[in-house]
Formats: sequence, C-alpha cells, structure tokens
Amino acid sequence: MTANHQRAIEITEEDLPLHCPTPDMTTWDSHPRVFLPIDETDNGEYLCPYCGILYRLKRLAAEG
Repeated sequence: MTANHQRAIEITEEDLPLHCPTPDMTTWDSHPRVFLPIDETDNGEYLCPYCGILYRLKRLAAEG
C-alpha cells in the first residue's frame, strides 16, 4: 500500500512544516501541495481538505 492509500499518517515535529502530499507519496495522482497547520491545533491532528488523510502529530517527550 502506498502512502496515498493510508487514511492516517503519524508524523513527528521533524516533519514540520507539514504539507500534503508528503515527499514519500506518489505525485502523479495526488492533489496540489497544501500546507497544513497541524502544530497550531489543540489535539495534534489535521485532516487534509483535498484527500482526507488524517495526520497525527506525535510530540517527542521533552528531554531533561
């Protein structure tokens, strides 16, 4: 299954700024690149308005 067919993708803060489609998705059958402000949400989730993929931000534990 390609990333384009996944309905939920977990990302980390290293993947920010988030855009869909992501670099590992095939682009020939995707939509135009759109930036998603997932880091501004309260629950750390954002649904792409074009393709409906749900992105979940996995926050790394604070060191120290």
